[in-house]
Amino acid sequence: MTNNNDTQVNSIFDLSFEELSDSMKDLGLQKYRAKQIWTAVYCFGAKDFSEITVFNKETRNLLSKHFSLERPKISALQTSMDGTQKWLLQNQDKSEIECVFIPEDDRGALCVSSQVGCLMKCKFCHTGTQGLTKNLSAGEIVSQIISVKDSVNDWINSKDERKVSNIVLMGMGEPLYNYDNVAKAVKIIMRDDGIGIGRRRITLSTCGIVPMIEKCGKELAVNLAVSLHATNDELRNELIPINKKYPIKELLKACKNYPAASNSRRITFEYVMLKGINDSIADAKALVKLLKGIHAKINLIPFNPWKGTAYESSSWKTIEKFGDFLNNEGYACPIRTPRGRDIMAACGQLKSV
Repeated sequence: MTNNNDTQVNSIFDLSFEELSDSMKDLGLQKYRAKQIWTAVYCFGAKDFSEITVFNKETRNLLSKHFSLERPKISALQTSMDGTQKWLLQNQDKSEIECVFIPEDDRGALCVSSQVGCLMKCKFCHTGTQGLTKNLSAGEIVSQIISVKDSVNDWINSKDERKVSNIVLMGMGEPLYNYDNVAKAVKIIMRDDGIGIGRRRITLSTCGIVPMIEKCGKELAVNLAVSLHATNDELRNELIPINKKYPIKELLKACKNYPAASNSRRITFEYVMLKGINDSIADAKALVKLLKGIHAKINLIPFNPWKGTAYESSSWKTIEKFGDFLNNEGYACPIRTPRGRDIMAACGQLKSV
């Protein structure tokens, strides 16, 4: 982005704190000014440099020539009958993404996207039918959070009272195929002097990019969720084509060695329940055998339908029976209550074109 004087204007959301600090010297400002900008933007939601009154008018004008606080455009906002909200956001390059806010009594989870579309082509996922347009920049990931905090009026001081308390990288895209930008965004989100959402409240979901799992655990140490959905390679190859490159055995070995996993921070294995395909007690027994020795919990997800899909959700009775077996084997096994189905905001339903 450039202004009328052809000066390069950078989105503030694309800059790490260190990059912002270094840029102060280039502008002839004291380095501590970066802290003041960071606080105004990430603690108080400043939308324009004119709002940052600790700076004089000359400094505010200087900053506005070099940095932008512009949010993505809200193309659409839908609210479900259950309170879930879905935003269609347009980035500066006109590409569009969806993100979803799920309010609960004790927390508020924001599901953000890491790519425009997705390359993985998982057969039960609506996003996969869109194909991949591009990786999102760190700023385009962070600005989803900023936009939602604007919309739900979440710019308050007390972290105990904030509405957006958890971040899940479970929206459009495969986060580990955009790792550098995702990692930079996560580090911005985690800084305690800004948005301040800690690693224990951030979950990254992957369909199994094995070489990046260890790196993610060492560098970010966020919660890991793995889209498993099958107990053998033949079926998983069909449902999740990337399994042909990184089969179940390799994936589970990486999970077993995930640096941030422990008995108190278990890896979540996501398992979408597909009628007549992966929902038998034999499948449940195979799942128990597969996950032996891994700090694991299993999240059962009733399939969320979309136009053109060939799949149906297992019945609630079948899902409960499946879950009861896993519980009896010692696994925490919550059944995810579908949220936002009526606005196509549920798991696997996001699609921006």
